Amino acid sequence: MNSYERFCFNLLGNRMKGRREEYAQLRNDLLSARFKTPFEVYLSTAFFSSIVVGLLAAVFIGALSWILELPKYIQYKGAVPGALLALAEHSLLIGTIAITIFSLLVFGGITYAIFIVYPGIEAGNRCRNIDATLPYAINYVTSMSTAGITPAEVFRLLGDSPIYGESSVEARYIAREIDIFGRDLIDALRLVSASTPSKRMKEFLQGAMASISSGGNLTDYFRTKADQYALENRQTQKQFLDMLALISESYVTAMVAGTLFLIILQSIMSVLSGDNNPLFLYAIIYIMIPLGSAAFVIMISSMTPES
Repeated sequence: MNSYERFCFNLLGNRMKGRREEYAQLRNDLLSARFKTPFEVYLSTAFFSSIVVGLLAAVFIGALSWILELPKYIQYKGAVPGALLALAEHSLLIGTIAITIFSLLVFGGITYAIFIVYPGIEAGNRCRNIDATLPYAINYVTSMSTAGITPAEVFRLLGDSPIYGESSVEARYIAREIDIFGRDLIDALRLVSASTPSKRMKEFLQGAMASISSGGNLTDYFRTKADQYALENRQTQKQFLDMLALISESYVTAMVAGTLFLIILQSIMSVLSGDNNPLFLYAIIYIMIPLGSAAFVIMISSMTPES
């Protein structure tokens, strides 16, 4: 917790403590994202930052509107009630106040929404990273368990291996519950499985808990899950490659052949009609092609599994 967060908590922390039930989803997202900032501190920072950003934006835009006299450019053509005609001479002041209040609400609301949504986005990113690295992490766990290392030490070693990404982070939290808080392995697995954003990791940890509680062979369980996730990983990669082939065909059809056909057609029509300013042709070249290509790039990037 830095000095700014500490200041926000000292200012609004007591009021935020009573809102834990109201922001249950935010608390879960903060846990899943593994943020080190406590809930009350984060929510206090969100409220205070929203107010500050809203006020700064309102003052700046309000001053700009007053200096440039922007409200005077707004004209209403129609019947105006007589009660409002007396206010016409104060249109600059009234318009500036309205713009200032609107800016305060918009920019403050956007800032608050970003604070509320960001932990969920970060939790989703961690979920994808865990799902991508979990098969390899379980292979590592299986090898360590086969060598006769105790389960607690297995998760401790996995947590010390950063090459497994967010799966290592979850393992470090298991080791932390055991080493720092003195919990046994089952309780540590239960707590981490309850807060992890990945359903596959949750299933794996819950299965490990069941195997330990029933006295089963944990090494056999690790080996079974390693084979299962390796098969699922191959199937997921095959589905992604098939989808990528479909997207590439769609791109060639829509953004290469389709735009080329439109450019040729519009060029011929412009020549025949004598149009020296073909706006539709400009829209295809400078708007449709760049935005369409960017849309395909964003779509492929969002679909690409974590490496």
